Amino acid sequence: MKETNTDTAHFDDTKNEASRRMEFMEEVRRCADALKRGEIILYPTDTIWGIGCDATNPEAVKRIYALKKRADSKAMIVLVDSLAMLERHVDEVPEVAYQLIDVAVRPLTVVYDKGRGLAPELLAEDGSVGIRLTHDLFCRALCRQLRRPIVSTSANVSGMPSARFHHEIAQEIKDGVDYVAQWRLDDTSASRPSSVIKLSKDGEINILRP
Repeated sequence: MKETNTDTAHFDDTKNEASRRMEFMEEVRRCADALKRGEIILYPTDTIWGIGCDATNPEAVKRIYALKKRADSKAMIVLVDSLAMLERHVDEVPEVAYQLIDVAVRPLTVVYDKGRGLAPELLAEDGSVGIRLTHDLFCRALCRQLRRPIVSTSANVSGMPSARFHHEIAQEIKDGVDYVAQWRLDDTSASRPSSVIKLSKDGEINILRP
C-alpha cells in the first residue's frame, strides 16, 4: 500500500530536522498521555482540525458529543494507523475495502457494517462505524503511541461551519477540551473533509460524500 507523507513540509523550517522530529514526538506523547487519562483534545488531522479522544472510552466520547451539542445518534469517525488496527475493530473488512484504500488519492472514510471493540456511542443504530486509515504522520504516530483508534470529529458546535485551521476554531470549543495540540498551529494548507463511502459485506458501495 502506498504511503502519503502529509507532514514532510513541516520538518524543513528554520530548525534542524532532528530538533523538529524531537518536538514532533514530544507533542505526540503529550497528546497520547492526555488520551490515556480519558481526556479530549484538539488536534490537526489529515483533513481539518478535529476533536479527539480514545475511541474505546465511552465517557470521553460522551464528552465530545456534549461539547459539540450533537445528538448521540449521529456517529463519529474513527482513525486507525494500520490495516491491522482496522481489522481489530471491524467484524469483517470486505475485499473491496482494501482495494479502495490502496488507490485512494485523498483521505477516505469507509463505513463498515459492524464495528467492535469501540465505545458503543460511536456506532450507528445499525452497528456500522466510519473508520479512516490515516496517512497523516501526526495522526498515525498518535494512534501508535496510544495503541488504540482515535475519534476524529470536526472542531465545531454541531450545525456551525467546520474549522479548517486552528485560528478558525471557536473559543467555546478550545475552552471545552483538556488539551490543544501544539503541532501545525499556524498551518494554512488547503484541506477538506474526507470522502465517505459505505460498504456492505457483499461489497456493495454507497457513496455518502464524494
